[in-house]
Order: sequence, then C-alpha cells, then structure tokens
Amino acid sequence: MSPLAKLSATLASARNPDADAPPTIAHKFGGSSLADAGRYRHVGKLLLARDDQHQVSVVSAMQGVTDALIGLASAAARREDWRTPWQALRARHVQTAEALLGDAASAFVAWLDAQFNALADVLNALAVLGIPAREAVESVQGLGEVFSANLLRTHLHALGGDCAVLDAREVLVVAHGELGVAVDWEASAARLADWRRAHDARRIVVTGFVARTADGRATILGRNGSDFSGAIFAALFDARELHIWTDVDGVLSADPRLVPEAVALDGLSYEEACELAYFGAKVIHPQTMLPAMALGLPIHIRNTFRPDHPGTRIASQGGADAGPVRGLSLANDLALVNVEGAGMIGVPGTAERVFAALRDARVSVVMISQGSSEHSICCVVRATDAERAEVALDAVFARELALGQIQAITVTPGISVLAAVGDGMAGTPGVSAQLFGTLGRARVNIRAIAQGASERNISVALDSRDAARALRAVHAGFWLSAQTISVGIIGPGNVGRELIEQLREALPRLRRDAHLDLRVRAIASTRRLWTSELGELPDDWAERLAASETPADLDTFTAQVHATHLPHAVIVDCSASDAVAARYAGWLAAGIHVITPNKQAGAGPLARWQDIRRACAQSGARWRYEATVGAGLPVIQTLRDLIDTGDELLAVEGIFSGTLAWLFNRYDGREPFSKLVREALALGYTEPDPRDDLSGLDVARKLVILAREAGLALELADVDVRGLVPPALLALDRDAALAALESLDADLAAQHAAAHAKGCVLRYVARLDRDGTARVSLVELPATHAFAHLSLTDNIVQYTTRRYADNPLIVRGPGAGREVTAAGVFADLLRVGAGLGAKL
Repeated sequence: MSPLAKLSATLASARNPDADAPPTIAHKFGGSSLADAGRYRHVGKLLLARDDQHQVSVVSAMQGVTDALIGLASAAARREDWRTPWQALRARHVQTAEALLGDAASAFVAWLDAQFNALADVLNALAVLGIPAREAVESVQGLGEVFSANLLRTHLHALGGDCAVLDAREVLVVAHGELGVAVDWEASAARLADWRRAHDARRIVVTGFVARTADGRATILGRNGSDFSGAIFAALFDARELHIWTDVDGVLSADPRLVPEAVALDGLSYEEACELAYFGAKVIHPQTMLPAMALGLPIHIRNTFRPDHPGTRIASQGGADAGPVRGLSLANDLALVNVEGAGMIGVPGTAERVFAALRDARVSVVMISQGSSEHSICCVVRATDAERAEVALDAVFARELALGQIQAITVTPGISVLAAVGDGMAGTPGVSAQLFGTLGRARVNIRAIAQGASERNISVALDSRDAARALRAVHAGFWLSAQTISVGIIGPGNVGRELIEQLREALPRLRRDAHLDLRVRAIASTRRLWTSELGELPDDWAERLAASETPADLDTFTAQVHATHLPHAVIVDCSASDAVAARYAGWLAAGIHVITPNKQAGAGPLARWQDIRRACAQSGARWRYEATVGAGLPVIQTLRDLIDTGDELLAVEGIFSGTLAWLFNRYDGREPFSKLVREALALGYTEPDPRDDLSGLDVARKLVILAREAGLALELADVDVRGLVPPALLALDRDAALAALESLDADLAAQHAAAHAKGCVLRYVARLDRDGTARVSLVELPATHAFAHLSLTDNIVQYTTRRYADNPLIVRGPGAGREVTAAGVFADLLRVGAGLGAKL
C-alpha cells in the first residue's frame, strides 16, 4: 500500500462514525486576516453570514505576534530586557480586545492577564537558565494562536453565535522526524471524539500551529503550521471542504510583486499546488496538501477582504480548459554546486557519495541536474548552505581531487530557480521548446535544467540578476499575461507624434486581443526627455515632454527603456539623426530591438551597417526598417521574400520620393516648376528646405538600402546622383534659396517640352542593376510606362528577377505622409511583438 493510500485508510477509520452528523465546512484564517480589532470584526461577520451547518475555524496568531513571542524567548535566554516588549505585546492584545469586545472585554482581559503572567514565569525561567530550552521556547511560540482563538470565540459568542474553542494541544498528537511533522491520526481522532462528546457547538474555533507529542509535551508544527493545522482538523472533522482565507484572491500564476499582471487561477490539482508551493508560492504550504490528497478534500484559497471572489479551488483535477502551464514560481537566494571530472564517468556510486555528503552536512538540495555523459553532477542548494556543502564535498572527494580524477568542485552564488508547473505539460510536445525559446529571446542564460518523469514541472537555474526578467518573459510566453515590451521613442516630430497617437488608440485593443502590452517608458526630443515608470501613455504626453526638466541624454534614455525587470525592450528612432543611428549597434548588441524610418543607418557608412548586422546576429535582437524606403509599403519585405525563397535579383527600378512623384505628376509645363515646389512646401509634402528633396540624396539613400538588402556592398558615394538643384542654388541659405527657386524653371521647362514632343513624361527614377550600377535621375518615360500613371504621392518599385523577368513584380502605393509612415513603423513594432510571442 502506498503511503498516501495508507494515510487515506487511517483517516477513513478515524472519521466521525455518526453518519447523521451535519456536514462540516472548515476554515483557516492567517495572521493578515486577524491583524487588529477591525479584522477580527470582519472575520466574525464573514463566519456568521455563512450558512455552514457545522463550522470549524482554525486561526493563526495576530499578525506579527509569533515573531514577537520568539523575540521574547530569545531575549530572555540571552538575559536581555524582555519585560518592555512583553508589556507592549500584552498592551496590544488588551487594546485589541477592548476595541473588539467593548463593555464585554473585562472577563477576557482578566483571562488574558493570567496568560501573560504565566508567560512571564516561563521567560523568567529562561533567563535563569540562560539558554533557549526547546520545550519552553515552543510553548511560548504557540501562545499567539491560543490568544487569537479565544479572542475570536469570545467575539462570536458576544454576537450570539453558538461557539466553542478547541485548544489543539488537547487533541492533536504529533511526532517530529527527518521529513517534518507526522500526525498520529488514530490518537488524535480518539481525543477529538472525547472532546466532541463534551462540547456540542455549531461553531468551533481551533488554535492553529500548536500540538502535543505522544509524551504530553507542548510542541508546534513549524513555520506555516497553521495551514497544516487547517488541513489536519478538516480531515479529523470529516469536512466537505477547507477554505483557507488570506489577503489575496487565490493562488496566482506568478509572484505579483515581480509580475503585476499575474492572475488568480480558478483551479489547480493537488500536484500542481504542491509543485508551486515548494518553489516559492507563499499562499499554501506543501504539507497542507497531504491530508487533503488522501481524502480528496477540496481546498479553496480565498480572500478574506473579498469574500465574494471564488478564489482558487485545489482538488484532484485542476482548472477547466487549462493550458499546459498553470503557474510559475521563483526561488531566490540559492547557489549552484557542481562536481566535475572525467574520473566520474561510468563509476557507480558517485552520485550516492555526493548526496550522502550533503545529507551528512545537513544541506537540503533544491534541484538536481546531470548530463548523460556523467562528466558532472550539479545541484542547487540554499545560499546559506553553500559553503557548508563545498567543505563537505571537498572532504569526501579529497583523494579524487588530489589525483585529478575530479577536476573541480565549484560553487556559484547568486542563483535563482524558475519553475514552470502544469498537469497539461505531460505528453504535450513543444512545452520545453517554448520555455527555452522564450528565455532565449529575453536573453536569459540557463545554467541547469531539471524535469521529473511526471512532466509536471520544468525547472531552470539561472543568474538571479535575470530572474525577474525571466519570470515576466515566461509568464507572457505561455500567455498567462500579455507579452510586455518596454518601448522608447526618439523624435516626436511629424512621424513620431503620429506614431504615438496611433499607439495610444491601439494599446487597449492590443492588450485585449493580441496579449501585447506595449509600455512607452521614454520619449526623447532633441532637447528633453520624458519618462514613465509604468509605461502609461497619457493624453497630455506632449505637454509633459515640453515641461520636462530632464535633458535629452541617450544614456539615460537607454537605461530607462532597457529596464532589468521587463523582458524585452524596443527603441523606435523617428529622428533623422546620424548620431542616433550610430547607437544602433550598441543597442542591438545589448538585446534591444531597434525600429526606425531613419535612413542614416541603412544608407550610412558600410562599416557601420555591417556592425549593426553583426550585432543582430550575435544577440538575436531585431532591426526593422521597412519605413525607410516606402513608408508603409512592403518594399523591403518583398525584396527579402524574393531573395530568401531563392530568386535572383536582376534589377530594381522605381520612384522612391513621394515629394518628387507629386511634383512631376502635377508638372505639365503650363505653370512654373518653382510654383509647384512652393505649393508642395505649403502642403507639407517637402522637407522644410525643399532642396533636401530636390537634390536626389534621399532617393539615393533608399536605393543604397535596397542594394544592401540584396547583398551588394554599396556606399552612398557609389550612386550616380543627378539632382535637380544647380550648384549655385545649393550654395545659398534656405530663405535665399526659396526666393531663387525660379532658377529651376527654364531647364525643367525645356526638358518637359522635349519629352512631351516624344509622347513621354518626366519622372525622377532610381535604378539598381545586379552588377551594382546605381543611378538616380530625371528620365523620360513613355506615356504607357507603369511609372507614368501614378496617383499624386504614390511610390512605385519594380523588381525584375529571374522569376519575374518578363512581367516584373510591382509594389505601389502612398510612399509619403506621416500617417502611412507611422503605420509602417507601427507594423514593424507589431512584427517584433509577434516574434516575441504576442498573438498577432
């Protein structure tokens, strides 16, 4: 018979034989639920409002009282002043009783005085001994529960409730062993039966945490023992279910201090709850599950302060429609111990010697990992045990170390263990791949891995500095919460401002539908920096940026965006700054994704472009720049798809400037070209200095970007640029140049007349051949040409490839304007989000 089956049989035999007894509902209240008179009053109201036919409530001490009692015993044993804190503790209980019971408090206060006087006698004895005698200390530790249970019982009785108090020391018999506390179920059940014959009450308040040994000595169940008491008395009273009341809404999917998006789980299996509890989930202790598992007793984790919330139900089956991973836990303050050596390979008993040495040194092992080569064995221990573990192993393997059969025994501090838990992981392919892929994308290095044959838990050891980021990344990676990305935006000008507004409108929908949480944590202009710790994007972001007294500093900006507690970071550069582009390689090397319409990086010095590419390859961070060529058009992605699928590029030809497209679509020779330029400037179609568009350099930069995408090592200087601005006009300042635009008219009028006479039109075209020949210039095209029939600001790109030789592939559409350019940048941001696990 298995231990669990044996326990089930023992509990069944110990149950109340009265088949007609009303069903019992058991409750357990922790210290946070009983912190002061108001909390006791709330608990009393909660219990009396329930329609439980028979009610058993196990209570902890008032919040902080157990620690205070331990402090009293320690102070007395050290012969330090214990009377002052003793008086403070007594005063706290008296004040709470008077506030709770009012005029009826006198009898309880008299009882309380007797209890505290008895406590003072024990403390005096400890002071005489000068040592913390275990029996005395344990008797002191458990008094908080005695005070608390009697106070709640008195309050319920004053409210008219039929109530009795059960001191667990009268009933519960336990023994302490290597594996913790073992309950003598038969003896405890017999004593409870005797007690119940003498006490007939609908409501019973039980002292948690305390018990007695078989020889009658008062003892305790250890830390978190009140939860264990709740499960024990739920079993002894044959309860139908156990409600554990805390200050949270149930068992959460992760620690909410590290993952604010953590959600309360509707249900867990006993095994899932045990795994989560062992690795750090604080809501329930693993021991609590043992009696419940034996009897199939459902446990409900509830919020005392939100009693209408259903909480988490823990039973033999977990929640309905649950994914493979139900929750994550993180254990910190650990160390990795590694025993390594070629002499271990194939030698029986090595692992036994490792763990025997750790056992003898009283070192608890949290996690074990060993490769099939047997070249090393590593395990994770608590940081406080690490030095003791190393000394023990050095002693056991001293001979092998001296002979070189074992190369090293090393201890790595600063380790955390992240555990992914879920019954649905068993037999589900791809769970490990999803876990490791998520950690890899978050740039978290895994030091060791462990998974049991049940497949219910995958645990990874990692550097504690990466722990918070890893937890948030995995939580989002299994869609337990939205995929969180820290976003920083540089350049809130025309395109940047429009992008921010598009983001503001889309953020709620992305969180709801795509599980993507974009947090704009920094916006930088040329002079100012605005930051937000929560990443919220308020309506008045522009006013806050303008009022910010923080100067625009890229190092400060980067530190704000690349927050260690967030799994992913993206910088969106909407400036035209070469200095900002020079930071891309460093950002990408650090794992920060970069998205930009800024052409300075893509068309700048080839060496810098190559550095950026190397940084991407080494870190896995993404550089997205679709909007640098065609605004919102898929110009670069189309070329990338052609090349990646094995096609061969023969030529690229196109109109890459929305400004020049508008000008030459409008120019028919009947009005001066300079007039159209001034009109385009007024409409916002040109740069503030129209010469930036008319020079052709912007078009040349786009052609360089496409050439490099196609694998050609082209520099901007390699492009034959034939601009529209004569040297004399280039030499003037902006205002003078605007006044002298008429100098363009005669030459362009002559070119238009010549083209018109041939039945052609003028278009400013960029062309790249596969041999690297690149040119941008004003050309004559037949009126039947595809480039001759564009809407006003349309861009058009024509790809001639081996597959598309006779009928080139064309991409056409609006290639200018802040809305479509911002949309192109936004689309790149969403592609990064999808690559990181968002449901897009």
